[in-house]
Amino acid sequence: MKRGTPPQRGTGLFGDSAGDQKPAATAAYRINIDGGSRGNPGPAAYGAVIRDPSGQVVARLKKYIGRSTNNVAEYYGLIAALDYAQSHGIRALRVESDSELLVHQMRGRYKVKSADLRPLFERARKMAQSFDSLRIDHVYREHNREADQLANEALDETAGRTPGNSRASAELTRPDPLRVRARYRGGVFYPTADVDLPENTEVELLVKRTGTQ
Repeated sequence: MKRGTPPQRGTGLFGDSAGDQKPAATAAYRINIDGGSRGNPGPAAYGAVIRDPSGQVVARLKKYIGRSTNNVAEYYGLIAALDYAQSHGIRALRVESDSELLVHQMRGRYKVKSADLRPLFERARKMAQSFDSLRIDHVYREHNREADQLANEALDETAGRTPGNSRASAELTRPDPLRVRARYRGGVFYPTADVDLPENTEVELLVKRTGTQ
C-alpha cells in the first residue's frame, strides 16, 4: 500500500473487517455445520452439509464423537468441514452455524475460556488461515436443519435406533438448564458464583426464597 493511501474497506477473514483481509472469491462453497450432545455433557455428534457454488450438495458428513458437550461437538463439525475442504482443493468457503459461541469465538469477539475448547479453537483458526477466502456466519436453527439432522442420525445409529424415530432427536441441541444461585439487592440479581455465558444471553429467573438477610 502506498503511503497516504487510505485502507480499503471490506470483509476480512471470518466475515469481519480485519487487517489480515484476504481476497474475496467470486464463488464460494457453502458449509452448514451443527453439533450437539444429549445430556450436555453426554453422547455427542456433529453433522455438516457441503454445497458447491451452484448450491448442489457435494458431501454430507456426520460422526459420533463420544461423550462430550454441545460446544465441543460444534468445533468438531467445523474442523471436519475444513478438513474436507482442504483435502478436496476447495479454496473459498462460507461456513454457517447456529452456534453464536463458535461464530463469535472464531471472529475474535468472544474469548475462549474453556480448556476443552481452546485446542479445538486453535486448530480451527490455523486451518482457516490456509484458505484464500473464508467467511463464518451465524444462522438460526431453522436454517440449519440438514446439519442438525445429520448429527441426530449419527447419535441414533450409535445408540442402535432408527434415525428420526427418537424423541431425543428434537432435543439434541437444546442444553440442560443451568442453575445459578443469586442474591437480590437494590433491584438487581447478583450471581453468587462465576457464570461464563456469551454477552447478551437471555435468561429466565425462577425466584425461590431461601432466607432473609
